[in-house]
Amino acid sequence: MREVFQQELQEVQERLVEIASLVAISIENATRAFSESNVSLAEAVIADDDKIDELAISLDELAINILARQQPVARDLRIVVSALRISASLERMGDMAEHIAQLARYRFPEKVVPKTLRPTFAEMGQLDVAMARKLAELLRTEDVRLAEEIRNDDDKVDALHLSVFDTVLGEKWKGGAEDTVDATLASRYHERFADHAVSIAKKVQYLATGDWIPVED
Repeated sequence: MREVFQQELQEVQERLVEIASLVAISIENATRAFSESNVSLAEAVIADDDKIDELAISLDELAINILARQQPVARDLRIVVSALRISASLERMGDMAEHIAQLARYRFPEKVVPKTLRPTFAEMGQLDVAMARKLAELLRTEDVRLAEEIRNDDDKVDALHLSVFDTVLGEKWKGGAEDTVDATLASRYHERFADHAVSIAKKVQYLATGDWIPVED
């Protein structure tokens, strides 16, 4: 029974890595669709979000089944409970990527944001993609150095997010109401994507080291 239980825990980890890998692909494609005004790529991201949702639901069912049958304790219990929470965050990351793609589709054939903000969003997108890739590797290896890198990347995303607000609220902003709304929403989606990555990284770091770092707002 113990061997079966360990195999089930391994399957939980493998499924988390699979979902995280799909999320990384989703945000990469979403940011490309956003920057290139690529409607076919945007529609692919939107369609693929269903797969992420289905995998998250399946993982949750597996974790709940393990809790009911195996009644894990101590670290094993923390692993299963954390998997449920990580699964929820990964599903929300997929949603954020989908929202970015939806903006690209809605504004096609035009670009979503004015030219002055495109370098900012390009950098924000690159950071989110890098964080997503690091997160998948972190879930696979529990290398806590990656958790530190993810938090550092999040600080950069936060700074870019604030710079977008400074721009659209500034006196020199020439964009219309639609531009303002699009820029604000897109920036928020990138920022929330990064926040979820940090939340997952902290949970994995806790499982690996036993040290809990409080989540900051």
